[in-house]
Amino acid sequence: MVMKHRLLLGLLMVPLASACSLQPVQPWQRGHLARPEMAWEPDPLLAAYRRHVQFSKEAATGGPVLGGGGCGCN
Repeated sequence: MVMKHRLLLGLLMVPLASACSLQPVQPWQRGHLARPEMAWEPDPLLAAYRRHVQFSKEAATGGPVLGGGGCGCN
């Protein structure tokens, strides 16, 4: 009986959880999403430093997107 309730709850949660992602962002809401604290990396200087460190350690030409040789020489 408990298993049926969990299955039913799981089946009901999937549409409820995905319903919020189906609504487009309204023009008056875009200002909230453009705020600096909503950015993936809010500090551009720190983000550039981290990319440089990762580039230097991994010798990955192209940054985190492309793979490199791994020899460590730039």
